[in-house]
This record gives sequence, structure tokens and C-alpha cells, in this order.
Amino acid sequence: MCAHVLVAEDDAKQAELVRRYLEHDGHSVTVVGDGRSALEQWRRGGPDLLVLDVMMPRMDGLDVCRALRRESDLPVLMLTARATEDDLLLGLGLGADDYLTKPYSPRELAARVRTLLRRSAPRPSALRVGALRVDPVRHEVFLGDRPVDCTPGEFQLLEALAEEPGRVFTRAQLLRRLHGFDRYVTVRTVDVHVMNLRKKLREPDLLVTVYGVGYKLAAA
Repeated sequence: MCAHVLVAEDDAKQAELVRRYLEHDGHSVTVVGDGRSALEQWRRGGPDLLVLDVMMPRMDGLDVCRALRRESDLPVLMLTARATEDDLLLGLGLGADDYLTKPYSPRELAARVRTLLRRSAPRPSALRVGALRVDPVRHEVFLGDRPVDCTPGEFQLLEALAEEPGRVFTRAQLLRRLHGFDRYVTVRTVDVHVMNLRKKLREPDLLVTVYGVGYKLAAA
């Protein structure tokens, strides 16, 4: 899921690192260095998610979150060097959706952003590709009238492919969609899920291998 992410972080090196990781995930990223600029940019640009540092000049992240929540339910991932339970509860109480303490892994931050975006995105009643129906709400897969039992990882992979039929996904892109279901996933995990899905779907031309690149779901 590609989105416009606003990053409010006054540490230029840290902001650049976050920007690179988020752009690697396919997001467009706007970086600002203080709280007031974060609010101004939000009002101008309408980002899909805000990564918000607590300690910033002009207006700190807590005040930004407080002001933002009076006007919007924009997903907010708060970053802070404060790691006490009181600080966590304060940030969440002001309306932050998630909380990450410094120092943190940029990979974990990118994964948290993906999770928040999926959580906040409107869920379609079902994704349909020809006779295939993938229902994210009921967590069901049907091929015609036949139900297809999928593991959580298989379902997430198939859902990603069904969201954009015809698009070729690299193994690395599909691997990122499996975060949270398999702790120690590898590229081989994607191949195993694809192999199992082909057996369950029993439609050899539906899930296509694009050699040297990855996989796609054949467009209807």
C-alpha cells in the first residue's frame, strides 16, 4: 500500500534515514523539522500518515497530536526518547495510534507504518479477479463456489496480488506483506506460499511466475 507519509523530525540524519526506508517501501515522503511546520504541511498536503517526533522546536509532538486530534483522525506514529509507561500512556491518551521509542530500527518503523496504513484503509467487501474472490473482512477465499482454505500468510500474499491483478510483485515486496505472520520469513517463504496456493486453487494459469522478477495474479 503506497501512501503519502509526513515525517516530523528535527534530527536531519534520522529524518533522512526514515525517509529512505519509507521510500523503499513505495511511499512518497515529506519531511519537516518542527511541530508547527508539521501542522501547516498537514493542512496543505493531506498526508495519509504522520510519523511524529515528540521533542521538536517551535511546537512539540504532544501539542501537535493534541491539535491534530481536534480536526482529524489521521494515523499518527509517535517517536520519542522517553520510554516510561507514563510517557507511553500520555502519547496514546492524546490520540497517537502507535508509539516507538528511540533508538529504534528503521525496518521496524517501516513495518509499523505498513500496519497502521492497512488498519486505517477502507476495507473492500471483496476483491474479485475473474472467478477468484478474496474477502478481507471475512478472511475468506472462493474460486467460483468452492471455498479455498488459506493460512494467514497465504491469505496476505493472495490479498496483495488480488489488490492489483496483472501487476508483477517482487519476492521482497511480497515478503514485506507477510510481516507479523511469520517471525523469521525469508524469500523462500514466499515461494512456499505460492506453491501451496497453486495446489489449493487448482488453477495453474491464475498465479503466474515472472521469471527473474516475481509473481502476479493473472488479470481477468
